[in-house]
Amino acid sequence: MNEVGTVAIIVGILTSAVRLATPYLYAAIGEAFAQTSGVVNLGVDGIMLVGGFAAFLVALTTGSLWLAVLAAAFVGVLMGLLMSLISVTLKAEQGISGIGLYMFGLGLSSLLFKVLVGTVKTVPGFPTVKIPLLGDIPYLGPILFQHSVLVYGAFLLVPVAWWFLEKTTWGLKIRAVGQNPAAADSLGVDVNRTRYFSVCLGAALAGIAGASLSVALLNLFQENMTAGMGFIAVALVYFGGWRPLGILGGALLFSAVDAMQLWMQVLGVKIPSDVAVMLPYLLTIAALAFATNRTRQPAALNVPFERGSN
Repeated sequence: MNEVGTVAIIVGILTSAVRLATPYLYAAIGEAFAQTSGVVNLGVDGIMLVGGFAAFLVALTTGSLWLAVLAAAFVGVLMGLLMSLISVTLKAEQGISGIGLYMFGLGLSSLLFKVLVGTVKTVPGFPTVKIPLLGDIPYLGPILFQHSVLVYGAFLLVPVAWWFLEKTTWGLKIRAVGQNPAAADSLGVDVNRTRYFSVCLGAALAGIAGASLSVALLNLFQENMTAGMGFIAVALVYFGGWRPLGILGGALLFSAVDAMQLWMQVLGVKIPSDVAVMLPYLLTIAALAFATNRTRQPAALNVPFERGSN
């Protein structure tokens, strides 16, 4: 292969990596909000599926892509309220509650797809928006500045999430509730309301993550289309040390591996396709096994709050 062809392949892989990082970023940063408040939501994948279907159905019936994204966020909030009711109010074990929510989302999205759509259809998704001047930069332009608005939104979410958690009153409340809910309660912070808000905000972003798949990246919906991406998003929170910037790095790493395995199949690299598809999931396992940064883990993570308890 000549030098021009090699450069084109590298640019193609990196461009795909930026696009494929989109659902990871929305879902993982959303999960970071929930976990920072002390709630682990393992139902992210199910929320993504329901949100993705809602966005696809609205886009299919109305033709409005922004209404589709709004519908995905709204459905995500409803799923977040359900998770909050079970885990925060009823104080059920969060891991089991999250798995139950995932199974509910998987079954509900499959049922609604069969009943309301019936077969795989496509919708016109968000178009590519080329940023003036920046999009014309050789090599770097196609990689960073020729994507849809949802891709740009996912990367913009990183500094916004950092600012919200580190520089605002609500962010301080979320971090306080996740570190020491009893102390936060003694200072007048409503722990349960703060956790409800955080879980629902995270679920809304997970719904948008599903929409980014169905109306921006794939422009279709099919059963179990996330294929476990929500669980990788949860792993990214741990991998990134509960920091938006760390999550960004992890999302780009995983999406680059995913893009590489797709290009390997396209280029006919002599490797079994099943092995190539496994690569992102193997990386997830390795990341969790070797991630050692636990200094930022919220002290009250996965711990229900009981007023009057330490």
